[in-house]
Amino acid sequence: MQSTQNNKTGYLLINLGTPDSPSVKDVRRYLGKFLMDPYVLDTPWLLRRLIVSGFILPFRPRNSAEAYEKIWSDEGSPLLVKSQALADRLQEELQAPVVLSMRYGKPGIEQGIAKLQSQGVQQICVIPLYPQFAESTVTTSVKAVEKGLPESMSSLVLPPFYQSAEHTRAWGEIIRENLPEQWDHLLFSYHGLPERHLTKADPTGQHCLKRDNCCDGPSPAHATCYRHQVYVTSREIAAYLELEPGQFSVSFQSRLGRLPWLTPYTDQVLAELPSKGIRHLAVACPAFVVDNLETLEEMGMQGRETFLQAGGKSFCLLPCLNDSEVWVQGLARLCRNIGKKPLPSTI
Repeated sequence: MQSTQNNKTGYLLINLGTPDSPSVKDVRRYLGKFLMDPYVLDTPWLLRRLIVSGFILPFRPRNSAEAYEKIWSDEGSPLLVKSQALADRLQEELQAPVVLSMRYGKPGIEQGIAKLQSQGVQQICVIPLYPQFAESTVTTSVKAVEKGLPESMSSLVLPPFYQSAEHTRAWGEIIRENLPEQWDHLLFSYHGLPERHLTKADPTGQHCLKRDNCCDGPSPAHATCYRHQVYVTSREIAAYLELEPGQFSVSFQSRLGRLPWLTPYTDQVLAELPSKGIRHLAVACPAFVVDNLETLEEMGMQGRETFLQAGGKSFCLLPCLNDSEVWVQGLARLCRNIGKKPLPSTI
C-alpha cells in the first residue's frame, strides 16, 4: 500500500443519508431536508415547499418510519453502520485519512470537511458513493462540498465509476459468491428517477428519451445519463458472470408521485415474472454500494412478498458491496487514481 499522507490528502466518502432514528419525528425531519433539495425535487422553491409540506410530510413519514423500524439494528441505521465500516477499512487500505459524511443527516458534509482539516488535510478527494450519475445524488453532493470547503483546501472528485473494472469485478464476485444453487433469472433493480431528470441533464437537449434505443448509440449525453449508465453497469456485470441475454434484466424501483419515472417498474416486473416461467429469482441492486432501506426493506421484504404472492418459489436478495475485501481494494485503487488518468473501463 502506498501512503498518501505526505501530500496531506484525505478522502471524504459521501452517501445519501439516514434519519437519526426510526421515529416518525426523525424520519419527518430527514425527509424534509431530502425532499427540499432542488436537485431532488426540481421545482421552484414555493411549489416545492407546498408539495413537501402539504402533500408528503403529513403522510409519508409514518410509513417510512415503519419501514426503517423493520431494518434498524442495535448499532443503528444499516446505511450508516455499513458505510462507516467501508470508510474504516478504506482508511486502512489507503493509509490516509478517510471520513464519512452524509448529504442529509449526520455526520454532515461540513462536519466531515472540518474533521479532515483537523488532521492536516489540504486536498480532499471527494468520493460520492454513487456508481451512476444523477444530479439528485452526485451533483448535490459535490455542490455541498464546494459550499463548505475552506479557501485553504482544494478538492478532486471521483467521477461516476459505473463502468470501471473495479466496480464490475466487485459486483461480479459478490453475486457469484452469494448466488443460490437454484435460480432462473437475475434481476438488476436500480433506484428510479423521474424521466425529466434525464432530459434536463441531457446537454444536447435532443437525445435522452427523444429517440428509440437512445441509450445504445453514442452520444455526449451519456456522460450525464443515469439510464444509459445503468444499462452499461448491468451489461458489464452480466458479461463478467458470463450470463446469456435472457438470464438477466433491468428494472427501476422507489418511484414517488404521479410523474413518469424510468420504466419498467420493479414492483410490476416482480409481479409478472412468475407468469413468464421464472420461479426462482435472484435480485441485485447495483445503484447502491451499501445496503440500505431500498435494498433491505423495499426489495428484500416488499419485493420478496410481491414475487412469492405472484407464484414465485424462491427469492434471493444479493447483498451490496458493503465493506467486502474485493470492493475495499477496488475502491482504494479508484481513489489512488483520482486526477491521474481516466477510469479504466471494461467496455
